[in-house]
Amino acid sequence: MQELIANLHMHTTYSDGSGTHRDIARAALQSGLDVVIVTDHNVLVQGLEGYHQDSEKRVLMLVGEEVHDRTRVPQKNHLLVLGAGREMTSYAPKPQHLIDQIYKADGLAFIAHPNDQELKAFGEEDISWVNWDARGYTGIELWNGFSEFKSVVHGKLSGIFYAYFPQYLARGPLPATLKKWDELMMNGQKVVAVGGSDAHALKMRMGPLRKTLYPYSFHFHAINTHLIVENTLSGDLNKDRQMVLNALRKGHAFIGYDLPASTRGFRFSAQGKDSIVSMGDEIRLGNGVTLQIRMPQKAECRLIQNGEVIRTWRDREICAHIAAQPGVYRIECYLEYLGRPRGWIFSNPIYVQPNR
Repeated sequence: MQELIANLHMHTTYSDGSGTHRDIARAALQSGLDVVIVTDHNVLVQGLEGYHQDSEKRVLMLVGEEVHDRTRVPQKNHLLVLGAGREMTSYAPKPQHLIDQIYKADGLAFIAHPNDQELKAFGEEDISWVNWDARGYTGIELWNGFSEFKSVVHGKLSGIFYAYFPQYLARGPLPATLKKWDELMMNGQKVVAVGGSDAHALKMRMGPLRKTLYPYSFHFHAINTHLIVENTLSGDLNKDRQMVLNALRKGHAFIGYDLPASTRGFRFSAQGKDSIVSMGDEIRLGNGVTLQIRMPQKAECRLIQNGEVIRTWRDREICAHIAAQPGVYRIECYLEYLGRPRGWIFSNPIYVQPNR
């Protein structure tokens, strides 16, 4: 199996970002990404999917959109739409209808920034998802870089600090989002988790101060979604697009905070009597399933079953656990960085099913 590092959820001058698609591609190449997925607000920009290359480096750019009802006050229910191939904005007023139309178009739907509180100091409203009775979406944006900024900053002074020292910001997915994700899965839904930058490269201006708030290049070294795929990028756009979308659809992915240390090489798998599966997959319990975790370096590793921590390993690279009960099993890893423990890796789950 191969690993692709993808960064998704970013905005350009087609909506409320400050950079172009070319600017994003340039930053992605410099950052060593394999895939970037641009999602401007309520516009599907056509004709810009493809590969960008610089010497031996190559990055695949895909284009989706972030759809929401612009007439709704206050704003809520933002949805990342990938792979649908056509404009979906007209369906935005009814979230369930929007999700149904995306499904019919064989696209993917991820709830963007599920918990996104207001930030009065900078005129930012609460734009959380509220239609939790909706069904059929692919997953949720478990960790959103800009939502976390809004949750940590409490005034203009702290906003200025994190604008100049963004490396101090990230802690991990918001606890309310983690809790909601576990609840959804325990209620029988399969919900794929992705990490999103929500990158705008906003130009900040406060009196004499001028600063680009979170440049694209910073985001690309931070919260990424790592995809586990069968092959490396081939150069065939249609084939590679489908491979990336299939990995996202199946949850063959983990969220990695790559700023403290690279998360490349993390693996979470389950071995039963007759099969070995990975993140996003199901496996029958049989007489027990061996869960195996491999981390790129020593760290704290937590095994979560049905939303509860059932085992913690510290200062380990390789961990194993025999699951004797069915459930939804996932992994969280933490590292010390800049004086505090920070979320490092969040896996998609393995679904251990009861025996027939």
